[in-house]
Amino acid sequence: MTAFRPGPQATAPVLESLDTPSDVRDDAPRRTVIVGARGRMGAMFRRRARSVGVPVEGLDIPFDEDALAAACDGADLLLLCVPVAVLGETLQTFVPHLSPAAVVADITSVKEQPMTLMQRYWQGPVVGTHPLFGPGAHNDEPQPVAVVPGTTAGDAHVRRVVAFFESIGCHPFMTTAAEHDKAVARIQNLNFITSLVYFALLADDESLLPFLTPSFRRRHAAAQKMLTEDAPMFAGLFDANPYSQEAVRQYSKLLNIASAGDIDLLCNRAVHWWPDASLPEHAREEK
Repeated sequence: MTAFRPGPQATAPVLESLDTPSDVRDDAPRRTVIVGARGRMGAMFRRRARSVGVPVEGLDIPFDEDALAAACDGADLLLLCVPVAVLGETLQTFVPHLSPAAVVADITSVKEQPMTLMQRYWQGPVVGTHPLFGPGAHNDEPQPVAVVPGTTAGDAHVRRVVAFFESIGCHPFMTTAAEHDKAVARIQNLNFITSLVYFALLADDESLLPFLTPSFRRRHAAAQKMLTEDAPMFAGLFDANPYSQEAVRQYSKLLNIASAGDIDLLCNRAVHWWPDASLPEHAREEK
């Protein structure tokens, strides 16, 4: 396993150089329609785009036919900032109003299923994306965006989507739907399900309360929003990702190692995330 080290994008300022319309990429879309513009992510993208001079229109439910037709007139990028559960239904509402050359893109946290849906309902170019950050991200935090070209998308269509995200301060990178979903199953979905199981295991046992440690309280605070306000969303994403169950099975195998008492083995694997850290002598892997 390669040791994790923050790359240059993790420390570089994201938006400070994007204060004027002159910073907009030449290959950026001429007109972008953001669907779900009152949602947290849609509103953030709309606000950022307008602040740097990227022409953008925002629409949200209930959709008015006249407003929808006017917004889509001349649009060359439709960005669907809606949940997976309503993606197909929403796209069908817009298809009659789109130019054949318009690129349809989504921002959902799973890619195989949405890509199939979008390519089923839209015969034009499709590009999937997944911003790997939330609406509360700070400007100095890394803001990568996974980009998945569809089978009908040419290089110019992909560049259009990449240019939109670069213009608003993000860092797009190319991947495939399968590669994306496998990674997200382990990074995002496994984090959700293991936290869920951990706190479910400890629930309703008031005898534990006198023993709560600072590390438990930090984990409790970090998981609160994910397991309360955002739990339905994460549960839906877990179910929609075809690789979630395999990630859980892999995790279970390592739990079996822990239950057998071979903790040093797991310590030596985990420390790869902190390459400059040192383990106690007894826990170090023998060379």
